[in-house]
Order: sequence, then C-alpha cells, then structure tokens
Amino acid sequence: MVDTGRARRLAGRIKQIVASELEMRVKDPRLGMITITEVRLTGDLHDATVFYTVLGSEQDVADTAAALESAKGTLRSEVGRQTGVRFTPTLAFVRDATPQTAQHIDDLLAVAAEADARVREARVNAVPAGDADPYRETEPREP
Repeated sequence: MVDTGRARRLAGRIKQIVASELEMRVKDPRLGMITITEVRLTGDLHDATVFYTVLGSEQDVADTAAALESAKGTLRSEVGRQTGVRFTPTLAFVRDATPQTAQHIDDLLAVAAEADARVREARVNAVPAGDADPYRETEPREP
C-alpha cells in the first residue's frame, strides 16, 4: 500500500523542480511559454506524468514537446538529486487539455445562451394556440 500523502508531496516537489529547471537551466530555444500544471505519480512512485500547457501556435506546442523530450534526462537527474529518493521516477510529458476543454465548454455555453435569447424573443409576442388555459374547466363536472 502506497502512502498517498507521500506521493502527493513528491508530486508537488517534482512539479517545483521541473518548473524551476525549465525556467532557469534549460536554454533550448524551442521551449515556448510553458506552464507545468500538474504531476501525477503511479502507485509505486516509479513513473511521473508531468502535465503542461503552452501559449502559442500549434508549431510552438510541437517545438516545446520536442524540447521537453530532449531535456527529459537532465530533468530526471535533477529531480533525483533534489528529492533524494531511492528510485528517481521516470518523467513523461503530456500536454494538458484543460484550456482547450474550457474553451470548448465556453463555446457550447455561448451557443446555448444564443438559443435561449432566440426563444425569449419568440415568446415576447407569442399567444396561445387555443384557450389561454386549456385545463381550466368552465363548467363543473358531474360526479
């Protein structure tokens, strides 16, 4: 059984180390405006998935992915040196889809708001097709 508190602390430390190293030591010109958003560790603490976002075009994203892949060994060495764990986790870099997902949700909400506005407009001058209240009984029923 893995101590989840330990995994959480190690993931947070790996996030700090990788972000700091990318900012200070990795001088690859392909590296774009990158933000490390999250690190997830496997249960045995041997593999770390580092999620990141990149500002810019699809070419910037591709260049940053290539730069991260080439700096993976250096970053892993630094993680091992600074954490002091017996086995340094392998690093896998994955682009975080959260910004794109949020944009997609915003687009869907805008479409829904537009449809609601059209319904509101149509309802302004609308009149019932039949009686105003078709369920209202004008004459009492006999039992």
